[in-house]
This record gives sequence, structure tokens and C-alpha cells, in this order.
Amino acid sequence: MRSTRSLFLVLIVSAMCTAVTAHNITDILKDHPEYSQFNGYLSQTKLADEINRRTTITVLVLNNSAMSALVGNNPITVIKDELMVHVLLDYFDGKKLHQFSNGTTLTTTLYQTTGNAQGNSGFVNITDLRGGKVAFGAAALGSKLDSFYSKSIKQIPYNISVIKISYPIIVQSILAAPAPSASDVNITALLEKAGCKTFAGLLVSSGVIKTYESAVADGLTVFAPSDEAFKAKGVPDLSKLRDADVVALLEYHAASSYNPVGTLIITKNPISTLATKGLGKFDLTVTTAGDEVTLHTGVASSRVAATVLDSTPLAILTVDNVLLPSELFGKAPSPAPAREPAQSPLDASQPAAPSETPAESPADGSEDSTVHNASVHENAPAFFAAVLTVICSVILS
Repeated sequence: MRSTRSLFLVLIVSAMCTAVTAHNITDILKDHPEYSQFNGYLSQTKLADEINRRTTITVLVLNNSAMSALVGNNPITVIKDELMVHVLLDYFDGKKLHQFSNGTTLTTTLYQTTGNAQGNSGFVNITDLRGGKVAFGAAALGSKLDSFYSKSIKQIPYNISVIKISYPIIVQSILAAPAPSASDVNITALLEKAGCKTFAGLLVSSGVIKTYESAVADGLTVFAPSDEAFKAKGVPDLSKLRDADVVALLEYHAASSYNPVGTLIITKNPISTLATKGLGKFDLTVTTAGDEVTLHTGVASSRVAATVLDSTPLAILTVDNVLLPSELFGKAPSPAPAREPAQSPLDASQPAAPSETPAESPADGSEDSTVHNASVHENAPAFFAAVLTVICSVILS
């Protein structure tokens, strides 16, 4: 009995710790209209999702005037990369900014995690100057320290710190080589280079590549199976499927929205695909374990393996298995009549999983534990301390 009670108390403490560390950058900034442009771009580029899922982070915020200097005539892809430089993967508040052992430090930014950072362009130089000023600048040789700490906006020690700086941290290598517009990206070439030649060939031969290309402007996420995935047991012989079913299968491998991995990790509701039209939902559900994302179709599951491209509003991700929608390949329970020829290739080898989606996917409208309103954090520490007091009393009794 005592061990059961102890386990229950541990679970309570664990759940409360999660509540204390949760944050939502959009909610933190929404009551500050002077940062509305910065906040808007965080949402548009889905960087807000990436910030919300991390547990130790500092966001260097720019007011609307400073953001105008950063945005200029730059494409959204360049703006996103620059904003990633303003997200530090460490916790810095006003006190810590004056405690560097040598008066200066280089810190890693979110841009460094993309793999696109040249040299040390993924780092920021923070220097404690005389007179109490703290300067920020790009770490690249020759960069200026021309942005200064202005004030604190919000701190949730040691989870997130949001501070205002006076001017954008400009990384010349980002501005000098603007990324092409996502609509100009050669999707098939990227897929072939990533080891998805079979998938790319099917897109071209079926004409679905044109559907993909026309959908990019409104947001698109491609889930591309590797060549090996098409050789796996249980994958249907596509030559025996009707043309309409092949088209539906390929459209099912693309979400009709921009969902980089950081967004997928905090996704709770089903994701619509390009095949979501007419009869059948043709949607995907998502589960996560740490930073690993798994897609569920109702027939089988597949891990998201790697990012091929993350360029707002287009994301191309590789997956380990071919995604088989239940609308085409779900096996009917006995004694249902035999499936149509379009669905027969999987009847003998692919078990049905009618309970998978309801069991593993959260209910519609459920709240993500990492996206609580910022007001929760104002009361959480005191509530946490009170409950700990009760817990200690119970244990001692």
C-alpha cells in the first residue's frame, strides 16, 4: 500500500514539474503590441512551435521598428534563418548576462541545428561591456557588436527567458545567399538525392507532382518513403492498383499544410492530406517519443526519418515505410465480402488495425502540455511548493 502511495506521489510531482516548465512564446508576446511583427513571423515560420517544445532557451525579441530593418525585401526563408539566430539554446537573464568569466561568451543558436550554418554563423557573441551594457552580435569574424540588451520581458527560470535587444543580429552569410522561393524548388530532384527515387518516379508518372507543386504556395509537407520502403513486405503491387487509387496513395503522402518536425512533435489533432477530399478522411495521426515522430495511418505506422528540406512554406521529410491509408487498404472484419481488386494486394499480409487511431491519437481539441497560457506560470511555482508541502507531510506521517 505504501509503495503504491509513493508511486502516486511521484507521478503527481512529475506532472507538476511538466506544468511548471511549459511555456508558449506566442502567449508571452501577445499582450505586447510593440512586438507584434516579431511574434507574427514566429507563427508564420512555425518557429514558435520549435521554441515551445524546447526546455532551456532564450529568445532575443525585436520591436516592430527593429523588425522592419530585418525584414526589408528579404524572402521569408531568409527572415526565418535570421530569426533562428535570435533564439539561443541556453538560458540568459539580466543577471547571467553580467556573469561571464571573461566578460564574453559564444552561445549556440537554433540556426546551428539546421546544418546550414557556415563556419560559426550559427553562434552569437555576447559581451558584457563597461558601464553595464551588454552587446550582441554575430560570431563570424568581422561582425559588429551593435545590438544591446534593452530589458527583460519574461523569465521562467530556467526554462525560457525572453529579452528585448535593440537591433537585429545580422549574419552576412545568410543575407548574401538568399534561399530560393519554395515554389522554385525542384521537388523530384531533392527526393532522388535523398534516396527516394521510386517515390519521385511515381509522382512524375502519375502526374501527382503537379498537384504537389500547385499546393506549395498554401503550405505543403511531403512524407517521402525511401526506395527500400517500397520493397518491404506488405507493400502493395502498385501495378495492380487502379490509377485513381495510385493517385490517392501518393496524395496521402503529403499534408496540405507546412509542418516541419518541430510542429509535428507538438501536433495533437489529425493531419489532413492532399487526399482528404470526397469520401474518407485520409488523415494521419502523430505520436512522439522525445524528438522522434511516428505517423499512424490506421493500417500501419512509420517513423519520420530525416528532413530533406525545411523552407517555409515547404517541408520535405523522409519516412521509413510507405503510408497505407485505411480508406484503401484497411482489411474488413470477417465475414465481410471480399475487397475490390484495388485493395486485394494487402488482404493476405497486412493486418487491420481498426483501434489504432482512436487508441493512440489524442481527442480533438486536447491541450498540449507544452503550450499552456503564460499565466499558468505565474501561479505554478507557488502551487507546486504547496503540494510538495502536503506530500512531505503525508510521507512523514
